Amino acid sequence: MTDAPNPLPPATSGLFQRAKDILLKPKETWPVIAAEPATVQSIYVPYVLLLAAIGPLAGLVGGQVFGITFLGVTYHPPLAGALISAVLSYGLTLASVFLLALVIDGLAPSFGGQKDQTQALKVAAYAGTAGWVGGIFGLVPALAIIGMLFALYGLYLLYLGLPVLMKAPEDKALGYTAVVIVVAIILFLVVGAVVAAVAAPSFVTIR
Repeated sequence: MTDAPNPLPPATSGLFQRAKDILLKPKETWPVIAAEPATVQSIYVPYVLLLAAIGPLAGLVGGQVFGITFLGVTYHPPLAGALISAVLSYGLTLASVFLLALVIDGLAPSFGGQKDQTQALKVAAYAGTAGWVGGIFGLVPALAIIGMLFALYGLYLLYLGLPVLMKAPEDKALGYTAVVIVVAIILFLVVGAVVAAVAAPSFVTIR
């Protein structure tokens, strides 16, 4: 008896398995990730490129189909402006992962860890899994708050991954995580501000 063929390409199948593992059994998965040989390209393609697209794409579709409700008023963003926001958000998210990795790597010695840019990029990329997967709730804007809860779980993934990949002592992992979280929040706010500033003229022009 032969096994049923896998309908997904190997790379895509592996992506889903990795996302599932890091979400459901992070303590077992981080050591596996730490031991894997990797490059910037192998981390980004296809993992980061595909998962980081979930939120912007879901938000684009959800805003067009269901609209965005605020104070009882439902608003459907103009398509051109929404497209600009989605593309820009996606691109800046990809850049933010790399910038966060630089911060993780640069801070490592301050918390007893070892500098390693590849390992730092792994932490930034795979800890982002929860937030990216949670972005699917953007399809229904009213459920977007659930996506925020997924993002909070990503902070726990970060806390578990830093000691394993950056070789930081566990007693310093909390402080290490806290500083990285502050930087991540700043990056998130900068991305949001840039997207709003660039996309706003498009929304105004179309009305």
